Amino acid sequence: MRLADFISRDIEPILAQWEAFAATLLPAAGKMGSLALRDHAQQILEAIATDLRTSQTREAQREKSLGRAPTLIDATETAAQTHAVLRARGGFNINQLAAEYRALRASVLRLWMDDCQPDAPYLDDIIRFNEAIDQALAESLAFFSTQVDQARNLLLGMLGHDMRSPLQTIQMTASYLSALNAGERVSEAAARLVRSGARMQGLLDDLCDFNRTRLGLGINVTPGDVDLADIFNDELDQLRAIHPDRQIELELHGDTHGVWDGPRLQQLLGNLVLNSIRYGARHAPVRVVVTGEEAEVRFEVRNSGPAIEGQLLERIFDPLQRGSDRESSHDGQGSLGLGLYIASEIAKAHGGAIEARSDEEETAFSVRLPRRVQAGGERE
Repeated sequence: MRLADFISRDIEPILAQWEAFAATLLPAAGKMGSLALRDHAQQILEAIATDLRTSQTREAQREKSLGRAPTLIDATETAAQTHAVLRARGGFNINQLAAEYRALRASVLRLWMDDCQPDAPYLDDIIRFNEAIDQALAESLAFFSTQVDQARNLLLGMLGHDMRSPLQTIQMTASYLSALNAGERVSEAAARLVRSGARMQGLLDDLCDFNRTRLGLGINVTPGDVDLADIFNDELDQLRAIHPDRQIELELHGDTHGVWDGPRLQQLLGNLVLNSIRYGARHAPVRVVVTGEEAEVRFEVRNSGPAIEGQLLERIFDPLQRGSDRESSHDGQGSLGLGLYIASEIAKAHGGAIEARSDEEETAFSVRLPRRVQAGGERE
């Protein structure tokens, strides 16, 4: 049987082997279902089978061997290119992408040769198949690299944009301080300098935490005896000082003691409250409600304002997600779009979880924390 006919006939066993191999490419594949693991594999195989059935000149063969096959007129992307983009967005690295094609090449040829016995396989089919795999791999690698570069450029662009405003404030305030002798105005200017520096430090801290999670290291936590009432009051006092025009309320119910990383939970709360300040209605308070239960402590950050669209709500804890400029422009606070992602990672590091809900009346972020957590996010 010719290889193109074999691929068309036995595409399901081939896809099963693709899926089984893709499932081993951790950590990205760990949360993927069957459809995601098989992503565009069938279309790639169908394109290869079509290529095998198409007559080819020596010049076309040479161009394809260099990864320069002709572009389809009626398609903006090939299946291999789209596959690469989705794998990049799914967290695969470039070595894992290439490994998929190596495994596909080996499994197809092995299955086909076994099927051909006792007859010898068509040598020209093997050559043409390897050319087609190499072409698909070249297309995937090129698009994967482009996607990674775009993500990197986006992150750097967002970082530069968000740091520009506080940095300018620091520079202008420093110039202003140098022109003053002393007095109350110096203190006020110095306070602005400190606040802007703190904003810059927060952006850099978010970036460092993000890099840790992308490297698979997770958020580092150092648990100790903590009273959420104390650390939350302290965090909210600081936020009230920074946003004197906003009302921030704290409600406490039950026992709020536990074994957690206090500074990290302050960071988690701060990220949620700042998000509520940024996107919530200015005239309505931001409410923090803490409830101590027997095995865990729950707290919610609630605000009034426009409901979050369903599509955005589904990915609101993904990194580099931000609301529209129209929604966030009223406070002038820059961000990397990492606050909610880092909040989620801090909750996970404590063995807990975070959820979001939103309707026309209220948006709320709910956090559940087991009362005791060991370093590494394990419950005691």
